Amino acid sequence: MASPRGGVVWDGLSWLDHGAENSKVAFDFLKTPPTVRIVHSGLACNIEEERYSERVYTIREGETLELTCLVTGHPRPQIRWTKTAGSASDRFQDSSVFNETLRISNIQRHQGGRYYCKAENGLGSPAIKSIRVDVYYLDDPIVTVHQSIGEAKEQFYYEKTVFLRCVANSNPPVRYSWRRGQEVLLQGSDKGVEIYEPFFTQGETKILKLKNLRPQDYANYSCIASVRNVCSIPDKMVSFRLSNKTASPSIKLLVDDPIVVNPGEAITLVCVTTGGEPAPSLTWVRSAGVLPNKTVLNGGTLTIPAITSEDSGTYSCIANNNVGNPAKKSTNIIVRALKKGRFWITPDPYHKDDNIQIGREVKISCQVEAIPSEELAFSWFKNGRPLRSSERMVITQTDPDVSPGTTNLDIIDLKFTDFGTYTCVASLKGGGISDISIDVNISSSTVPPNLTVPQEKSPLVTREGDTIELQCQVTGKPKPIILWSRADKEVAMPDGALQTESYDGILRIVNVSREMTGTYRCQTSQYNGFNVKPREALVQLIVQYPPAVEPAFLELRQGQGRGVTMSCRVLRAYPTRVLSYEWRLGGRVLRAGQFDLQDSTEFTVSSLSRDSYGVYNCNIINEAGAGRCSFLVTGKAYAPEFYYDTYNPLWQNRPRVYSYSLQWTQMNPNAVDRILAYRLGIRQAGQQRWWEQEITVNGNIQKGELITYNLTELIKPEAYEVRLTPITRFGEGDSTIRVIKYSAPVNPHLREFHCGFEDGNICLFTQDDTDNFDWTKQSTATRDTKYTPNTGPNADRTGSKEGFYMYIETSRPRLEGEKARLVSPVFSVAPKNPYGATNTAYCFSFYYHMYGQHIGSLNVYLRLKGQTAIENPLWSSSGNKGQHWNQARVNINPPTSFQLIFEGIRGPGIEGDIAIDDVSIVEGECMKSDQPANSEWLFPSP
Repeated sequence: MASPRGGVVWDGLSWLDHGAENSKVAFDFLKTPPTVRIVHSGLACNIEEERYSERVYTIREGETLELTCLVTGHPRPQIRWTKTAGSASDRFQDSSVFNETLRISNIQRHQGGRYYCKAENGLGSPAIKSIRVDVYYLDDPIVTVHQSIGEAKEQFYYEKTVFLRCVANSNPPVRYSWRRGQEVLLQGSDKGVEIYEPFFTQGETKILKLKNLRPQDYANYSCIASVRNVCSIPDKMVSFRLSNKTASPSIKLLVDDPIVVNPGEAITLVCVTTGGEPAPSLTWVRSAGVLPNKTVLNGGTLTIPAITSEDSGTYSCIANNNVGNPAKKSTNIIVRALKKGRFWITPDPYHKDDNIQIGREVKISCQVEAIPSEELAFSWFKNGRPLRSSERMVITQTDPDVSPGTTNLDIIDLKFTDFGTYTCVASLKGGGISDISIDVNISSSTVPPNLTVPQEKSPLVTREGDTIELQCQVTGKPKPIILWSRADKEVAMPDGALQTESYDGILRIVNVSREMTGTYRCQTSQYNGFNVKPREALVQLIVQYPPAVEPAFLELRQGQGRGVTMSCRVLRAYPTRVLSYEWRLGGRVLRAGQFDLQDSTEFTVSSLSRDSYGVYNCNIINEAGAGRCSFLVTGKAYAPEFYYDTYNPLWQNRPRVYSYSLQWTQMNPNAVDRILAYRLGIRQAGQQRWWEQEITVNGNIQKGELITYNLTELIKPEAYEVRLTPITRFGEGDSTIRVIKYSAPVNPHLREFHCGFEDGNICLFTQDDTDNFDWTKQSTATRDTKYTPNTGPNADRTGSKEGFYMYIETSRPRLEGEKARLVSPVFSVAPKNPYGATNTAYCFSFYYHMYGQHIGSLNVYLRLKGQTAIENPLWSSSGNKGQHWNQARVNINPPTSFQLIFEGIRGPGIEGDIAIDDVSIVEGECMKSDQPANSEWLFPSP
């Protein structure tokens, strides 16, 4: 067939009997529980591998954290990243990430902590690995200056003793050093200077104590904070000039306290410094939180245009120059306001009658909310004429602690001539705020309230989602505010409050839900009515809702000629009576009926045909509506499941192309008709067009059967998307897509490892931080045109000028004896044979190129888990080996997880480039019969 770009060809071996070439490999129920390993590929400055079974990943604040969770297991495990908090403010602990790679750009200190990768596929226990992330940082240091306690005098620095304190937040702990001018101050170097750390803040601060202040102590002091250049974090320095004028700050506010203003006015607060050396900085803060958004700041001046009640509160000006304690001055802004005017009528308290009667006392009370309360003034009127306190008309003001903002008019011995309209007017003495006027009518028709519920309004039946009005009729004069609440249980009303006010006795509920079914209480309040025992009435609300059913949706897969049964069950419904059901396929009614005592209904198709596939709906109906169960009956095949744990899937690895062994199993192959073929699609990552080929299947696929198909002529180092779709006589089934990449396999237990340094992450090799310079990835086609002649390779090990290798560049500024060290990933060895004590043997091989008159040495070391300080020599070679690649092979028997280290040492001149390529580790001892002509062998002594 025509191949896609670059000539991709599929070499799919036939599934007929072709003997050894048969590419279909069956395992009974190929299912393996998950394993997991965490690798790093971000900007770590140090990784301590499994120290006391703990892995610590150190990274500088602001860099990118990148952790990859490598899993095995079939079916492919689901991955979940979680984190235990490095600090209580970190919200990642409440969430999780479901990608293989966890990437956090611009990482911050609070994001340090322990990260867990959990993999599970339903087989056995989930696999969990963790790594602790340590975020390193160093903040700018701050110097503060203090006097000795109890010796304060008018001039701050005429004291005998002065303390300079240096503080910097950091991780790891900071080290401090002090300088006076250019002189480094050390403990004991000057009798007048003492340097110490307070016992209760070990490591957090460093104090410089100047005893018996001398003229030479007036100088420029510098504090240097250092974390020893870890993660390349540079030292930071802060300076302070100590003089005989140094003084703590002092300020004053050029405003009154408090400031009482009307809404809409512009307010300006002015804060000025009256002392302090060096010059203090001024900041404004608000006790109730942040400053209003509209605030304008200009130095020590704060302006609030068009002030509102929400802007009121205490505002403070703070001056700080790091000398002594900051100075603080505050003022309180009060915004005038009058709101919420109410009244109530209290009949004669000495009689049990709630009515107003001639010859008895009656009291009218008025209440408002006033700010400031001391400016509140009340005046009373009768029929529009001013009313003054007298023996029969007693005007009083209630104690503010008992009922703030309240005035009372007591009418003693009520007469007919006292009937009329009484008006209470509330105002603020400062003006600028509109008065509140409250009218109260006292007459023979002024009677206490009564509540009734119209007969047709309780019980009230409605349907879920409707808008409903609950009604209580109020009689009496005046009509008070009505309070609505739940009578059957202590829960909030629909608006979220425990009580809802109504001025007309009606409670309106929008979008009624089934939870609102119950009994509601309407109750008179004392406000705008009589201050008597509350009247109340009850209203019952019944909310009908359609049946809730299960399953809402269910997919059923079955082959032709087989039977399928569907069941729809009622969970809840109101009313529960008069339930009916009907089964439909498309627009065709299949069966209908009534419910008796049962809560479910079933429908069976005894033998499926092409016409009987489709969506079956079961509608269960009551007065409020219908609930629906939907069943998709289909003959589609389930998706195949790619097998990701193939050992060495790159089964052909040539200079420009590679081949890939694609493996999969079929999910539930016997659930539907026999799979006739697979449609295989492939496209280069980032491309739109799929290239497709159909793979015929002969015979039945068994559950757990592993199928292999080889993709050849894939272009290095491109990645490809592969799509696999099963086909039955019903048609296409569900597709599965995966990405295949050209990279060295990383397995949890080592069987084979091959690395030609072609991929971007150089097979997870890392540069050693303890060496003098780094190894460089290069190909002949991309090397610098100014490269040094007479040294280094002209091509990679295969002879390709496009292929990559690793080499050490020995040109200037490199010096003789300097080292570059390349460290492999950690390899976990295969489990030991339980019946034997021998360790697994591996053949470790690599190609090296040592050409040039100044060649130094190439050494290889083995580092075992738990022995990071010990490196066992494996192989070594020195001097010019000629203009060709040589192969080295070494048998190794590591007892535990291990790493390999390549160490290149620079020789006496610039013609000393050393290169390595095609590193491999294969289980089993090296075969001497396969030894090439140019190879070196070294077998470590047992």
